[in-house]
Amino acid sequence: MANDTPIQIPTIPLSDGGAIPQVGTGTLFAKGNELAELLAQTIRAGYRLLDTAAQYANEGAVGEAIRRSGAPREEIFLTTKVAGMDQGRDLTRRGLAESLRRLNTDYVDLLLIHWPNPSRGLAVETWQEMLELQSEGLVKHVGVSNFLPHQLEELHSATGVWPVVNQIQLSPALARTELRAWLASKGIVTEGWRPLGGSERPMDQIITHKIANRLGVHVSQVVLRWAVQQGAVVIPSSGKPERWHSNADLFSFELTEQDMIDLATLDLGEDAAWDANTHEEW
Repeated sequence: MANDTPIQIPTIPLSDGGAIPQVGTGTLFAKGNELAELLAQTIRAGYRLLDTAAQYANEGAVGEAIRRSGAPREEIFLTTKVAGMDQGRDLTRRGLAESLRRLNTDYVDLLLIHWPNPSRGLAVETWQEMLELQSEGLVKHVGVSNFLPHQLEELHSATGVWPVVNQIQLSPALARTELRAWLASKGIVTEGWRPLGGSERPMDQIITHKIANRLGVHVSQVVLRWAVQQGAVVIPSSGKPERWHSNADLFSFELTEQDMIDLATLDLGEDAAWDANTHEEW
């Protein structure tokens, strides 16, 4: 895909009747004015799903990027997250108000609980308040990040409402197969953070290079295609324009059944992922 070719990214449906772009961009690849300018270029190139969080301390730059891009706000699918310190009755509302101020917008398209933080026991209160914020039009869709099935069951038992999205650590080396199957059974879309991998380094494996060479694509495209071919949303991050295009050019080729079998050998298992029963962020 040439760098001057507009990026076309399909959407997938959400259980509440909405839709989300299947490929977006994270926002941790730069800071301040550099992030605002690079992200604005990313939007102009065709990306519409943007992922940020109160905890990232970059919502101001993300809001400025949307302004600089010239894209109509209604074309942007903007995600932010409730920080641990903003969980609980009234605090969630206050936290969103601050996010909206920093983002310079009247609403966010998707609000996620960033981590369940079970030691505090505030996830249900937070979820209930998010549903209220949604009913008021301040949030279009509500979801979670890094939740496990029993934590999601708690939210549903209290409200009768499942999240539309669960954003989780996901790559061929952290395949989360059982968790993704469970999410699908509840109509919850899996969204992968760090989909190109972290310390597990799926792009450095012989099999991913072998597949990429056969298909004539970049190894990163193989790793991302693995996720989208299974119905997941991905949000890779890059400050390089050539990567914006290759990271989104995932729909002109397909991995074979044997490719998927071979990539499954990279899976390190659930124990290699950050454990939402113990890992907490504020």
